[in-house]
Amino acid sequence: MTEEFFEVEDSVATEDPVETTPIYGSQEWHDYIMEKFEKRELIDGNPTCAGLRRVAEDVLGSIIVSRPSQVFPSTDPNGPGRATVVFEVVFNWMDSGQMRTFSDVADVWHGNTDDLFCAHPVATASTRAEGRALRKALKIRCLSAEELTRKKDIESIVRESVNAGKTVDGEWNEDDSISDPQINFIDAKCKQLDINVLSFISSGSEQYGSINDISKKKASQMLSTLNEYQNKKRKTPKDITGYDSNWR
Repeated sequence: MTEEFFEVEDSVATEDPVETTPIYGSQEWHDYIMEKFEKRELIDGNPTCAGLRRVAEDVLGSIIVSRPSQVFPSTDPNGPGRATVVFEVVFNWMDSGQMRTFSDVADVWHGNTDDLFCAHPVATASTRAEGRALRKALKIRCLSAEELTRKKDIESIVRESVNAGKTVDGEWNEDDSISDPQINFIDAKCKQLDINVLSFISSGSEQYGSINDISKKKASQMLSTLNEYQNKKRKTPKDITGYDSNWR
């Protein structure tokens, strides 16, 4: 009787590596989120608003509220003009029952928007603002597809406007009185940051009895200050906090 011996190789079972979720907002977080977008939800690598909405609900929890909280339509009778929208998104955070709100602002005018979408400035501004709020919630470091302007050289348009003695919202010089879009931006930012508008505008070296006493140049500086508060580059003074919707 012949015995046959077979050499059997021990096979070591290998398990697929378990995907670990990076810490929210960590250095690895951005890449983790970007990998969740489907190909059709990206335009040149930038996520669409619809894609942001889907991924945000998948990762952060159900969206309970999604709406424009403030709308400033164009007042220009001669064309599309400029529209500004503040958009807020409320999450049932990680479906835990705890609500978290994210909001942001966006504007649309002929210098920062392709012509096709300039015809619908409020709707376009709303989509952009929603995308910005969702980006903020997801903590990703890229623009949404709707925020990009592909057929216009924005830098050249703004430069030509300045050289012609104009700003982005009409003819004026820096010493003219504050414009309506600037007032709307200050109001929207103050509401977002819970800042009292009247206290804020008089928090510097000059005191103002009315926001209309401010020049366009000074208003631009104030908007820069509000952006620094928002980006934590400067600490918001306690004596200017407390937004009052009846300040006008």
